[in-house]
Amino acid sequence: MQYELPEAVTARRQFDFEVKWLADSLSYGGDPSRFLGSGLEYAESRPYEAGDPVKSIDWRVTARTGKIYVKEYEATRQMALYLLVDTSASMCVGSTDRSKYEWAVRLAAALAQAAQERMSPVGLLAAGDRDLRVTPTLSTSSAMRWAHELRLYDFRERTRLSERLRTLAAALKARTLVVLLSDLHEPEVFPALELLAASHEVITLWLEDPAEVEPPRSGIFRAREAETGQPFVLTRRTRLLAHDRIRNSLVDGGIEFLHLPVDQPVLPRLRHFLRHRKSMGHA
Repeated sequence: MQYELPEAVTARRQFDFEVKWLADSLSYGGDPSRFLGSGLEYAESRPYEAGDPVKSIDWRVTARTGKIYVKEYEATRQMALYLLVDTSASMCVGSTDRSKYEWAVRLAAALAQAAQERMSPVGLLAAGDRDLRVTPTLSTSSAMRWAHELRLYDFRERTRLSERLRTLAAALKARTLVVLLSDLHEPEVFPALELLAASHEVITLWLEDPAEVEPPRSGIFRAREAETGQPFVLTRRTRLLAHDRIRNSLVDGGIEFLHLPVDQPVLPRLRHFLRHRKSMGHA
């Protein structure tokens, strides 16, 4: 049985408004990140011709040669954006007012709108049991349709993350930017990410609930894994080891990622990351 996210008691219009606000915030200030769409890249400098705009003058070459040169640019090739949203059960379990899954849905929809406003086609692939696939499109209405569909969740949904990543790696022909939103609980995901990153740009937004890293105050806790139902023992050491395993796997695999604890301000960290990602390795 599927359930709507807790905030569904409010109007769908409120959800749409929040996504639009997030999209505008991510796009604010003409963000130069490649994620946000195509732009212009410097090609060469040539001698000035009558009618060339003054703002295009290449002052360095002009000063060096004593003759006026202007910069020429070429349009960068548009790169499609694929969003992979982890819809598995572990994403829905949390200790904060807004779960990892709620953040993933909002951020995915906002990233889609921000990219589409810069004329980058956006596709979606759900990474759980549900078969939700959307081929890259510039339609913002399509993005909001799948965003509202993603607001439904199921506590029994299993992860298909590594499977979806390998499927995408085999299907993509042109170079694509892939953004994964997940808590990375599936160990097999890391080799699949490396495979995809060998031919495409891959960004991982690693969402983490504070309960996943804050050690129990005392004793040993017995629990069941949200997606498989398998019992496990939770101690101070096992929590910290799981966190370190995820981080080390991302770093060792050379995967570009941003760690987003959901009990801390998410939007400022994501804006900074996207704005400076050309010069950033890992966060």
